[in-house]
Amino acid sequence: MTEKNGKVISPFHDIPLYADKKKKDIVNMIVEIPRWTNAKVEISIGEKLNPLKQDVKKGKPRFVRNCFPFKGYIWNYGALPQTWEDPTYIHAETNAKGDNDPIDVIEIGESIGKQGEVKQVKILGIMAMLDEGETDWKVIAIDINDPLADKLNDVNDIGQHYPGLLDASRTFFRVYKVPDGKPENKFAFNGEWKNKEYAKEVVVETHEAWQRLIKGDVPNTTDTYKLDVENTSVEDSPYRIKDDDNTAAMIKEV
Repeated sequence: MTEKNGKVISPFHDIPLYADKKKKDIVNMIVEIPRWTNAKVEISIGEKLNPLKQDVKKGKPRFVRNCFPFKGYIWNYGALPQTWEDPTYIHAETNAKGDNDPIDVIEIGESIGKQGEVKQVKILGIMAMLDEGETDWKVIAIDINDPLADKLNDVNDIGQHYPGLLDASRTFFRVYKVPDGKPENKFAFNGEWKNKEYAKEVVVETHEAWQRLIKGDVPNTTDTYKLDVENTSVEDSPYRIKDDDNTAAMIKEV
């Protein structure tokens, strides 16, 4: 990603998780897939400074199929920066390890996001999808600038203002890979949406896992995963690069 001053930064590591450290329910979200679109774009965790790129399967760009009655993704879909679902950690309640990605977030407000946009969102709840045996958390949130943001303060408020959305979201995650020949996804907690406090705890856990990663307390490369941890702003990170190094790398790539 590029800041307004032209400086290249990592959306994984350089954008702070919390918009206000005193408010643990307001976080920054990176929009990867705007609502109603199908291109499977995500933070490239293994590439230098982690650009947003479209996923490739068998040499072809990946698109998520339309699953009736849905058209593409039914909300703005993205990730929370400075979080990491540690693939070596088995969660006590899901009984599954992390999926090695930043934690996913769905934003349910009325505005259609733009790819690469950073939104400030209010955490409302969370669901635990089990994707091929890995815990794949899905945070549900709303843009703080949305007209309904003040009326939504926990997961139970969603049904009143967005009737059917929680069930539709669960159905989407259950079936969206089926057209590609894969089985339906399963869920921990029988697919229950957990409340805001539970969601905040999970976000804190994944942020702490990221902190161990970016500080070098745990390896960024093993036999089972490879992460690029170069960053431009994390003060106590051994992987921080100087602006001169960043500029030189940009020139070399061009």
